[in-house]
Amino acid sequence: MLSSSTECSDSSFDRTWVHAAEYSRYYQRVQRRYADELALLPEGAVNRASMEQALQALLLQHGLSAALRILRQLVMSRLIERDVQLFVPMQEVTLAMTELAELALDQACAHGHAQLQQRYGAPLDEQGQPVQFWVIGMGKLGARELNVSSDIDLIYVFESDGETSGNASGRGIVSNQEYFAQLVRHIQVVVGDTTEHGFVFRMDLALRPHGKSGPAAISLGALNQYFLMHGREWERFAWLKSRVVAPAAVVRSSNVQKLREAVLPFVFRRYLDYSVFDALRDLHRQIREHANIRCAGRPERANDVKISRGGIREIEFTVQLLQVVRGGNFPELRCRPTLEALSRLARADLMPEATAQKLHDAYVFLRQTEHRIQYLDDQQTHVLPTADEDLHWIALTMQFDDVCGFLRALDQHRELVAQEFDALLGSSKSPTCHKGKCSKSPSHPASFEKLLEQVPPAMVEKLDKWPELTRFQALREDAMARVLTLLHTTAQKLGRDEISEASATGFCEWMESLLGRDSYFALLIERPAIFSRLLNLLGATKWPLRYMRRHPGVVDELASGSMLYERFDALAFAEELTLRYEALNHTREDDDENLMNVLRRGQHAETFRTLARDVERKISVEDVADDLSALADTILLTTTQWCWSRLRKRHRELPEFAIIGYGKLGGKELGYGSDLDIVFVYDDDHDDAPEVYASLVRKLITWLTAKTAEGDLYEIDTALRPNGNSGLLVTSFKAYADYQQQRGSNTAWTWEHQAMTRARFVMGSEHLRAQFDKVREAVIQAPRDKAALRQEIWAMRVRMRQAHAVAPDRFDLKHSPGGMIDIEFATQFLVLAYSGAHPELLRNAGNIALLRIAQELQLLPDGVGTAAADAYREMRRLQHIARLNEDNGQIAMAQANALKEAGLALWAALEHS
Repeated sequence: MLSSSTECSDSSFDRTWVHAAEYSRYYQRVQRRYADELALLPEGAVNRASMEQALQALLLQHGLSAALRILRQLVMSRLIERDVQLFVPMQEVTLAMTELAELALDQACAHGHAQLQQRYGAPLDEQGQPVQFWVIGMGKLGARELNVSSDIDLIYVFESDGETSGNASGRGIVSNQEYFAQLVRHIQVVVGDTTEHGFVFRMDLALRPHGKSGPAAISLGALNQYFLMHGREWERFAWLKSRVVAPAAVVRSSNVQKLREAVLPFVFRRYLDYSVFDALRDLHRQIREHANIRCAGRPERANDVKISRGGIREIEFTVQLLQVVRGGNFPELRCRPTLEALSRLARADLMPEATAQKLHDAYVFLRQTEHRIQYLDDQQTHVLPTADEDLHWIALTMQFDDVCGFLRALDQHRELVAQEFDALLGSSKSPTCHKGKCSKSPSHPASFEKLLEQVPPAMVEKLDKWPELTRFQALREDAMARVLTLLHTTAQKLGRDEISEASATGFCEWMESLLGRDSYFALLIERPAIFSRLLNLLGATKWPLRYMRRHPGVVDELASGSMLYERFDALAFAEELTLRYEALNHTREDDDENLMNVLRRGQHAETFRTLARDVERKISVEDVADDLSALADTILLTTTQWCWSRLRKRHRELPEFAIIGYGKLGGKELGYGSDLDIVFVYDDDHDDAPEVYASLVRKLITWLTAKTAEGDLYEIDTALRPNGNSGLLVTSFKAYADYQQQRGSNTAWTWEHQAMTRARFVMGSEHLRAQFDKVREAVIQAPRDKAALRQEIWAMRVRMRQAHAVAPDRFDLKHSPGGMIDIEFATQFLVLAYSGAHPELLRNAGNIALLRIAQELQLLPDGVGTAAADAYREMRRLQHIARLNEDNGQIAMAQANALKEAGLALWAALEHS
């Protein structure tokens, strides 16, 4: 980097310039040569409208080619003035240059089509339909970030093969390939060739399929085939910023969606894609080697603000790498402009907000410096000038008092960029070099057989059958290297007692389930911290392994070190889902399956975050239940909104619809893998309401329960709806209220009233919430014969107990006498029997809180309620641990005596109430 200690004092330098633009030698030439045309460009900011106005005036005196070149000189002159004298935002400059390129390409296309169609007729497909031609802007043109002396990277694509219709005489028929090849040559002449007025833009077609050996224009079908058969990893970064920039008439046409459908799956993989790290390293190494060759014997060329260490390219690579890796799962990251992408990465917690802001500031600083370098002579260079006066001018126009201050700021920005880039792309493997060729030293045994000789017996037991697996036999060389590296590292950690045997064997099982999906192994190699956290997690309990085998993509959630110290945020999660929906809608990918997968990926990730906090003992059992319940609420709300918006037949903007949660969902006691007990109701008098809400519920249940490539969301149980499984899936609220309140011949049973004590309004319109609360209060507070109620609840409890036999020396935390269900039923009796006189019991506060309230109200003998509440909390904790370890939830009777007695004492107290 250029040192800030460079000689930079010059007291004779005039820092009071008002007309700083006049220092630019290029600006001086334009002012002299085009003095008569300067006024043709309207005053103020340069935009598409003002350029079109100036172009029309120029066309009265010049042909298109000359007019476009003169227009460029006028635009450049204006931008220099606005940039270095008015200090306008960088985006005003880059957008103006982008719109100039779009205008020039649009004009060249129209001019070329007019000439070629006179000669050959219109290009048609095999069905005789017109074929569109797309000019695809890559890189900074695609991202609307062109610098003031930039190449434009282009790829030309036409919709389909075929031939032209022929000219007026019926002759001149040529293939579409030939027609569009001639159109490309015409565009080059109009926009790219150098004439007495210079050029409009230098044009580069090197990014096209097959590079310089490929056709100038390619059909969409051939492009698709290229992506499938020949597309290279580095090309995905190029296509990330691709955009149809001309002709203007087709940019927003529905046909362009066909191109998106080819490009998006090539750029963004459905799964985490850390395998691209090596591809970007290679690309960056090639760029750096090229820069080093250019600098040989010319040390001043090392001060390149674009491709030197800490330059613009490293910011772009940092951003693009995170986009490509995550964009498959996070569609909201799929944007082209670098600054917008930085903002989205921070919003998605993929980059600290402070880091994103520093990279933003560095990017703006470096791009503005780049522009000033190019303003001097309109040269395509990114190297700081060596002339003192030129450096002083750049410092002045960057609003520094002297060159030293400017160079210090430049060094600081570049050092920050370099550190972030190295942190992201740095490899722990050091290369070994010989005669100019470098290769990474292997960090694993030479073969799988050698590995088995070196790992502990417990791992050998898990691994020795792998060579027989088809998926193992199909591993590519690079994938096998990653497998060997990870297993060898795991064995070393086990040998040093850094991890447990359970961690090592669990990791082997996890790897076996993912053989052939190498990107996850690449992630662990690229992110050693994730690898370590994963090993710890797999050694803690059995449930994480089961969950991660079903949903392997959640491993990436371990990337955030702060994740363990956070809690589920329903509002932020809902906003993330909305962003993903909008992103898919923008690219017209918002079909049902894609949206269902967005919901599944989000739910799985948040469940895993809670699981990781749970296993690491950062949150309590109650916290787990609260967070999983809030997650389910958010999924139900979002899914309902999305399903309603996609119903073909709906008669109102917002549904008069609600979901009532029962059981664990109602009581906010959900666990991992819990079913959702729910009832659907509506309050809508429209004639179509029953049919419309039935369609909504069927769609909603499908979205929640269908197994897609990403798995499912929840199992749904609707047995608590009026009339159970024989009733309608969705009922009017009036029918629901009548059923619950014993009105009419069709009424609820006592066990359904027990369920109502834990019922909760999960989502829906506010007026329905108020109605539900009234019905719930009326049901729970209804007068009851306490003895008959107690007998009926006890009889049901006995039937349940008989269905769950337990060995005499074992205590089932849930089903045994004195266990959790006993305490739950007892609490429900207290609520149904006494809430009429004591409305404090109406709250759906959970069993522990309700027992304490009953104790305070003296509905229970001293200490009985408190002891039962404490026992219930302990049994929940033990049951939770048992589930995490995939145990049956039973403990030795001797260990359970105190817990059991607390539950039995509660029931004994109720018999005398």
